[in-house]
Amino acid sequence: MLPPLWSKLLLLLTVGGPTVYVQANLLHNSGFESLASWHCWSFQCSLSNTAHSGHHSVQVTGRKHVYDGPSQDIHVTAGHTYDVSAYVKLLTQTDSGGEKLQVMMTIDTPDGPQYQAAATHLSAHVTDGWVKLTGEFTVPNAAVQRARYKIQGPEPSVEFLVDDAMLTEVTRNNGTMDWRNATDEVINAVRKSDIHIRVTNSGKLNPADVTIQVVQKTKSFPFGTMVKTAEYNDNAANGKYRDFIHRHFNWAVLANALKWPAMERNQGELRYQEPLEAIHGLKDHGLKVRGHNIVWSVSRHIQPWIQELTGNALRHAVEKRINDVMNITHGLLEHWDVNNENLHGQWFQDTLHDPHYNLDIFRMAHHADPSVKLFLNDFNVVASGQMTQAYLNQAREFKAAGVGLYGMGVQCHFHPYTQPDPVAVKEHLDTLAQAGIPIWVTELDTVAKDENQRAEYYERALRALYGHPAVQGIMLWGFWAPTTWRGEDGALVTGDNFELTAAGRRVLDLLEREWMTDETHVLAESGEQWTVRGFHGDYEVHVRHQGQQVTTHTFTLTAQPATVHLTL
Repeated sequence: MLPPLWSKLLLLLTVGGPTVYVQANLLHNSGFESLASWHCWSFQCSLSNTAHSGHHSVQVTGRKHVYDGPSQDIHVTAGHTYDVSAYVKLLTQTDSGGEKLQVMMTIDTPDGPQYQAAATHLSAHVTDGWVKLTGEFTVPNAAVQRARYKIQGPEPSVEFLVDDAMLTEVTRNNGTMDWRNATDEVINAVRKSDIHIRVTNSGKLNPADVTIQVVQKTKSFPFGTMVKTAEYNDNAANGKYRDFIHRHFNWAVLANALKWPAMERNQGELRYQEPLEAIHGLKDHGLKVRGHNIVWSVSRHIQPWIQELTGNALRHAVEKRINDVMNITHGLLEHWDVNNENLHGQWFQDTLHDPHYNLDIFRMAHHADPSVKLFLNDFNVVASGQMTQAYLNQAREFKAAGVGLYGMGVQCHFHPYTQPDPVAVKEHLDTLAQAGIPIWVTELDTVAKDENQRAEYYERALRALYGHPAVQGIMLWGFWAPTTWRGEDGALVTGDNFELTAAGRRVLDLLEREWMTDETHVLAESGEQWTVRGFHGDYEVHVRHQGQQVTTHTFTLTAQPATVHLTL
């Protein structure tokens, strides 16, 4: 459960935050009171008297492909964002388990068709009754030649009903003061606490000659980065890379070195020296480290020898991988991304014909090391809303199953050359926060050719994320151009001399100036009792008389107020 203050702030911002204007439904005959406006090519559609609302729904039978389903041509505008939803009720299902349901958008452009799964439900059953699909999509910035809305997804033999479909354009009020004020209120309430200063001037020093500096030395909120192990470990060649990480971050995550293909490209040949060297180096410099990832459900990220396995052989290989990597890293990592991007790929479940095998993977990981915090990790859940509801559903399923799930990792790879939308980010985080478990931003980057524009993009994204009470950590997916998949257009640092771009200067200004506390007070002006509202972390209080150090007091500020007693 979220702490009461967080829940209160979520309610406050939902009610009084940025305005969202929702337009009329753009679908014709959205309630399926007839078959008008809907296309059912190569399969059958008929009216059913079983309805979610009204008198009828459409019954879909005789499908030959998973992509078969009722569709409608729509009119949308390039670059605009739309909410979608539909209610689906399964009449039959296959023996393999739950069925996938999707609202799929097809946008035909001069470069060919583009497909977006605007809403997805991963595991529907007949016993679920009416299932609501909900999500959003953004039309590509290209000439739209044709666009289609379609409900699809289950195995071809499955029959289902559809009702109450929706497509609405969303116009958000993104005025600067609107969202900025909302996020600033959260930052002040959640990321800071009161420091009560109490001074006893027993030496009768002249208050005009006494200054008291309250300065934060370290931050407790996790701000981290992705680390490329080859560059990090090669200290002779890339000492500047290591130094930048040590100086500016308190958390890290290895890019690829802990992934299964990197650690065991060939069966039985484990390669763990490189990641362990990097992990020890990071920990020796005070950084905490996330583990990424144990397995990856997307088939193109699974090494060939694994893809040749089936049945018990595959199960044994997965169990051995879990035990191997968690034993090798025992006591070194704070988190593990367990089954990466399981919304977008279900290779292990599909290959084993076991829709709940993803739960077994978590159970095995939790059993192998109960001390490490286990995460889901996926994309298109915050930077866009295509899978937000599906991710909430998945988190609730894992939480209810009691398999050791700790948190939700949200990848925030914002769409290239597009300004992040803080209001949309807040809406998506509000939805995910309903799971009542911690949210970590595990992979953050933005892309703009102009470095000043890129600085604006990063600031908008960081303020939206840090300014949401459910977010408990933020990890950049790299910072130096040669080591990021975004290259120069996403870089905070460029060149062999590690020159900060405008984006890098903006990010460090937020992390190390605006979101750190450093206040100096003259005793004659502040009096002997006063309060500083400070960011959580480690502090030093320096008392100086006529510029000369008199005493220093250290303490750690947490979510609880702190009182510092100073005797002069």
